[in-house]
Amino acid sequence: MTIFAERDSTLIYSDPLMLLAIIEQRLDRLLPVESERDCVGLAMREGALAPGKRIRPVLLMLAAHDLGYRDELSGLLDFACAVEMVHAASLILDDIPCMDDAELRRGRPTIHRQFGEPVAILAAVALLSRAFGVIALADGISSQAKTQAVAELSHSVGIQGLVQGQFLDLTEGGQPRSADAIQLTNHFKTSALFSAAMQMAAIIAGAPLASREKLHRFARDLGQAFQLLDDLTDGQSDTGKDAHQDVGKSTLVNMLGSKAVEKRLRDHLRRADRHLASACDSGYATRHFVQAWFDKKLAMVG
Repeated sequence: MTIFAERDSTLIYSDPLMLLAIIEQRLDRLLPVESERDCVGLAMREGALAPGKRIRPVLLMLAAHDLGYRDELSGLLDFACAVEMVHAASLILDDIPCMDDAELRRGRPTIHRQFGEPVAILAAVALLSRAFGVIALADGISSQAKTQAVAELSHSVGIQGLVQGQFLDLTEGGQPRSADAIQLTNHFKTSALFSAAMQMAAIIAGAPLASREKLHRFARDLGQAFQLLDDLTDGQSDTGKDAHQDVGKSTLVNMLGSKAVEKRLRDHLRRADRHLASACDSGYATRHFVQAWFDKKLAMVG
């Protein structure tokens, strides 16, 4: 089913706010609840639909367009929503008492604070399940592309992705670590899901392997920059999360100081931009979005 005319579709990619709106509308439709007694469904919706940056699904859609994808929007949109569901599930699990025991997420009480820890865990598992189901049923996408997308996303979740990152953070985060060890944890925690989003964009666009490798490098540097920004803003009260979560943890900010970390962050962004420019030769929307997003965030640092 066609969601937008070609003219409207082109406008969407030039307006990240419009893109954000259609992602949230699609998430709303993909996560219905049967009744007010459906606690798990309500928790899934709260975890996925609470106000957030949606940077991963936005990047996926922009990158696919910059790589030349011009076909039916609905399948691409479902790929993007699947990535956001995985991200939401990871946040729910990160926040539970046996992990980070957080009280706030996206400016609201965490899911386990609202619904209880058992429901939070079940909601996270259900979101992961729903994400892969959404990919399997995405309209207008070949079976081969869906299979490749599932492989990329599942890799980013498992022992070479989010699970490993959280494990390293739990077991090593409170101990002295080298800068390389911290960066490895950051890669698993953050870069892995960015990489999956970029690879899914390349898959749906039919991009060559050379572009896919450059997008992997882009995601690696983007994830490091994103995590460093998160560390730099840890003490701020307007992040929507618990302040000072990194007190006593071995982060690069605590090791090197804010100025050195901001320089590292900007170095990562410059490398990420070079990789992205080399990968995408059909448009510049992704580059402009990343640059504008980080410029805004860095203006508020310090």
